[in-house]
Amino acid sequence: MPSHDVIVAGAGPAGSSAARAAALGGASVALLEREAEVAQSVRTSGVTWMDAIREFGIPRECYHPVRTYSMFSPRNEVVVRDSAARAAVLDVRRTYRRLASRAVEAGAELHAGTPAKGPILEGGAVRGVRTARAEFRARVTVDATGFHSAVARGAGLVAPWRRFGVGAEWEAHAEGAEEDEWWLMVGSEYSPAGYAWVFPLGGDMVRIGVGIAKPESGEDPAARLARLLERRPGPLARLGRVETTEYHYGIIPNGGASRKTVHDGLLLAGDTAGQANPIVLEGIRHAIRYGESAGREAARAAASGDASARAMRGYEKSWRREIASRIRAASRVQDRWLDLDDAAWDAELDAIRGLSADEFLDFVRGDFGPGYIARMAAAHPRLAARQLGRLVAGALSGPR
Repeated sequence: MPSHDVIVAGAGPAGSSAARAAALGGASVALLEREAEVAQSVRTSGVTWMDAIREFGIPRECYHPVRTYSMFSPRNEVVVRDSAARAAVLDVRRTYRRLASRAVEAGAELHAGTPAKGPILEGGAVRGVRTARAEFRARVTVDATGFHSAVARGAGLVAPWRRFGVGAEWEAHAEGAEEDEWWLMVGSEYSPAGYAWVFPLGGDMVRIGVGIAKPESGEDPAARLARLLERRPGPLARLGRVETTEYHYGIIPNGGASRKTVHDGLLLAGDTAGQANPIVLEGIRHAIRYGESAGREAARAAASGDASARAMRGYEKSWRREIASRIRAASRVQDRWLDLDDAAWDAELDAIRGLSADEFLDFVRGDFGPGYIARMAAAHPRLAARQLGRLVAGALSGPR
């Protein structure tokens, strides 16, 4: 029966970052990964931002930079160009394996092919993780198992996510690929509740995908993606000959910052904690940042001998102070977007057309607060921009 200071379930970006931080904090750490290899399956399109790339030291071979951003609705199109790349598309498999290797280099033990089956519970507190192979006991456990939340749900501490996004995607060679431009496509032709995308990987390689919000639509994104590749509406006709190479399918929670993320003996991080941007459902940067925070808190609690929820509450206070209001605001914007019909999407793109690259990217990232609204109102006195400002202001001021 292995025993450690900290057990981390899930070797995605949150889990590997938590394991590394805990090991650097002096804890003995076991990192459990359900697949035979880290990132054996890819479940995300890999969009992130250059400031996060620099913050976390992601090496150049792990990402492709982007500096042109196009949005398409049924009868409208917006292109936003920047002078320098501020977005990027990750080589997801290489990046996740790099993060796991960093955790091992810091002293964590990686146990691949070891899915978490549920928690070890003692007196209502989590004291480790049960797997098919063994019980891994620990003073503190970090649940970074993503959407399924294997440890937290097994302990009865959280309910299943009611709202979530499901995405289907192909990596492909496309003769008409734009190496420096991503495409977001909105409207009923592309997704009944969400959007479609083409993200460049360099050369003629792209990721072509569709995301659909649940429970707003019962449609399978894989079926919609197949239809789009067959019919090629709008800009997809520009791709020319497409040769698919690898299929990806993933689920990401879209319930906002609704879960309590600190319990006796247990911390939640990454998608398990709902730490994702609801507008485009990207959360890798938050997963790494708050995975690290969870790992540091876990090591501190293990060393102190007090892993109660009260003793570890600083972790939740910290991440909520930094991003909870932004997640709430972005969730309100996404709620509105899900209600738009095709004509309303055409009008929405007219409002976006006047934005600078900074303003557009801050909006897509969900990085808006009162300062963002004030800058928008000053720079864009047009009615559409004011409506956008009121929308975000209402989201910031009211509970979700």
